Amino acid sequence: MAELRPSGAPGPTAPPAPGPTAPPAFASLFPPGLHAIYGECRRLYPDQPNPLQVTAIVKYWLGGPDPLDYVSMYRNVGSPSANIPEHWHYVSFGLSDLYGDNRVHEFTGTDGPSGFGFELTFRLKRETGESAPPTWPAELMQGLARYVFQSENTFCSGDHVSWHSPLDNSESRIQHMLLTEDPQMQPVQTPFGVVTFLQIVGVCTEELHSAQQWNGQGILELLRTVPVAGGPWLITDMRRGETIFEIDPHLQERVDKGIETDGSNLSGVSAKCAWDDLSRPPEDDEDSRSICVGTQPRRLSGKDTEQIRETLRRGLEINSKPVLPPINPQRQNGLAHDRAPSRKDSLESDSSTAIIPHELIRTRQLESVHLKFNQESGALIPLCLRGRLLHGRHFTYKSITGDMAITFVSTGVEGAFATEEHPYAAHGPWLQILLTEEFVEKMLEDLEDLTSPEEFKLPKEYSWPEKKLKVSILPDVVFDSPLH
Repeated sequence: MAELRPSGAPGPTAPPAPGPTAPPAFASLFPPGLHAIYGECRRLYPDQPNPLQVTAIVKYWLGGPDPLDYVSMYRNVGSPSANIPEHWHYVSFGLSDLYGDNRVHEFTGTDGPSGFGFELTFRLKRETGESAPPTWPAELMQGLARYVFQSENTFCSGDHVSWHSPLDNSESRIQHMLLTEDPQMQPVQTPFGVVTFLQIVGVCTEELHSAQQWNGQGILELLRTVPVAGGPWLITDMRRGETIFEIDPHLQERVDKGIETDGSNLSGVSAKCAWDDLSRPPEDDEDSRSICVGTQPRRLSGKDTEQIRETLRRGLEINSKPVLPPINPQRQNGLAHDRAPSRKDSLESDSSTAIIPHELIRTRQLESVHLKFNQESGALIPLCLRGRLLHGRHFTYKSITGDMAITFVSTGVEGAFATEEHPYAAHGPWLQILLTEEFVEKMLEDLEDLTSPEEFKLPKEYSWPEKKLKVSILPDVVFDSPLH
């Protein structure tokens, strides 16, 4: 739960925000990380020293459900001459280290990131006659923060978030999000590390799909050119009823050309998926393919988890080389920013199988495999094939319902354990599938109806007997069972 109050109103756990001339004794009581972020807010809004603030009643570090201690809300006058409308500007406090005493984030030094290294912002167009900012964006930011804390997956500029619901729970077409650098807020050096500011940008479903098929940065640039769809500062208008492609049909041509030239920067997704080794009986407990042995799931080793996450991270980098990163025994848990060893990777398990030495888990070559996806994940297969593999890259599905992963690789990817001689290979519950360009073209022809999934009924099955490969698109309920 949260309460709304001016940030200058005393609360049970945080004193009022000090101004630039706050008495030293008072400033010393104010959490240093919080003080540093407030300083950047004061730089932008010197006339709003005490903005309205949504405050978590029970702080996360006291057992509360909300990771963000505060969300401040400022009134920004914009710049009409530059097509920047008046709007509300929301800033989060809590993804970075506010306190420096290990109550939430382990302090690792001043040179790296503070906490997760970023805070979220959001710019919402102010409606005519609106005298106070809506508070629903604060809950939206809390939802994203919960995802970061629970999964330990951080956000980067250009990332997308599939939300599948109007951001304000209305009937709006704005149902998903992209993330970009906040156009006004500068990175802050705090006593506990550096904090950057990532802005949430609301987008329509069609715009999200284009970001997936091409890249988030490209779509953000297009949004900046359309004043009613965001403009230079990418301000979200929940009343926007048209996509950028309906407003300016020529923009679709730019996206299509970008896909053809650049491919997709989306290197993987968390998904409802599974795989079976059809070349051996599933009851073969010693060497089973499956994500399950009996009712206990096979676990990805910590090193496999690290490699998969590093693969996803590197795949989002512009001009990244098509290389699966080597497993490095020197590194500990976590991928980016050298996070504290106490943090737990999202796919790791406390099960003893998770700490089996990596070299003792042998790679197995499989003769025949069956891939299973829900409808949303299956709809991304053409993107995986056309936008990634045909450009010499790789694409990973990481299960959200079981401890397993499926990575598609092209013949140009180095470091894969799947080869042209043995195109299906598994390392524990991590499956790699190597597809030649010829086979990718064949699959794209056969999977054409996946681009319009509303036109077919589930379950749907595709099979290539000569390649000993089968793909099934199944209802969500199949993946919600204990075996998945």
